[in-house]
Amino acid sequence: MNSKLSLFVIFLRLGLTSFGGPVAHIGYFRDEFVSRRGWFSEQQYADNVALCQLIPGPASSQVGLLIGYQRAGYLGALLAWLGFTFPSAAALGYLGVSLANPSTTLPPLLLLLLKVIAIAVVLQAVIGMARNFCKTPTNLLLMIGCAIILSLAASPWLTPILILIAGTISVTLDSARHSIRKLSVQLSLPSILWLAVFTGGLLTLPVLASSGSQLIQLLDGFFRAGALVFGGGHVVLPLLADATVARDLISSDIFMSGYGAAQAVPGPLFTFAAFLGGALNGDVSTAVLATLAIFLPAVALLFGVLPIWEQIKEHNTIRVAIGGANAAVVGVLLSALIGISLETITSIYLATGVVAVYVLIEKVKIPAWMLVLAATLLSMGASVI
Repeated sequence: MNSKLSLFVIFLRLGLTSFGGPVAHIGYFRDEFVSRRGWFSEQQYADNVALCQLIPGPASSQVGLLIGYQRAGYLGALLAWLGFTFPSAAALGYLGVSLANPSTTLPPLLLLLLKVIAIAVVLQAVIGMARNFCKTPTNLLLMIGCAIILSLAASPWLTPILILIAGTISVTLDSARHSIRKLSVQLSLPSILWLAVFTGGLLTLPVLASSGSQLIQLLDGFFRAGALVFGGGHVVLPLLADATVARDLISSDIFMSGYGAAQAVPGPLFTFAAFLGGALNGDVSTAVLATLAIFLPAVALLFGVLPIWEQIKEHNTIRVAIGGANAAVVGVLLSALIGISLETITSIYLATGVVAVYVLIEKVKIPAWMLVLAATLLSMGASVI
């Protein structure tokens, strides 16, 4: 199979089976591209995750974009994004356009099984990455400290701040033993162009939205939501509500109905924009534009910052900082694991199920997507009985 077509098919499969939100997606990507295919080392993958956690946007989608880009350039990034995003965007866009009954969701048993699989995938990622990036007492403490803070305080801005603090602590401790070399950065033309797209959208869309066009107002709100949210996932919902419900473009009932439907589809939650765009005027083209608007700033910022990141990440001081940042990233995953586990694991049977799925993925080497398929078939059989 053609390498680019193969890349698209892999991400399409992930887009059809990756339930559980952005943290689980990062676990699915690690299982697919580090553990199973060996396309990246743990260090390379962790560097990608660290970068995407440091900048605004849907972190898991940005990690997918980076994987595609590093395998096959900009076309690879596009194919990876299309494959991972299309299933949920198409489903939610259809619901928005048709205003179908949003109370129709997946069977409760399937939702429970999918959560168990997602927890096991995140657990595998936490254990595997901790083995590689938390070998020293300092990094172990950074991981634990980051996990504790994020478990006690909820803020979308806290994650990148903690990652930066962890990197700074690592550099400070290392500077006592080694001198810090001068760091120089040159902006490339692609970097300047991508950053111009990012800043241009933030500056010009609000001006255009003042004209009163509903579509431009929607695109402006979605662009800002994609540009200002760290980590993606549910933290984007308040900004989407401000862009739609607060402007009387969409009723709160439709908004909450679409949000309920979004819980039943795999892939990035940012595709909720497709539902809202479709629900605005029942037009497929609006659903497509809304999806592009919310993802565009994340793409532009990622590829604007990437050339800078490539220049500095091998610098000795930055490498030390990345070591601390990677430990903090493991802490981010650990805090998310704790959160979803406390919410989902309510009995010894569910805890046993998580352990069993972890063993199947880690030891037996059964792909997570096959377990998702098995869970789907099992729940369908149970609903028939």
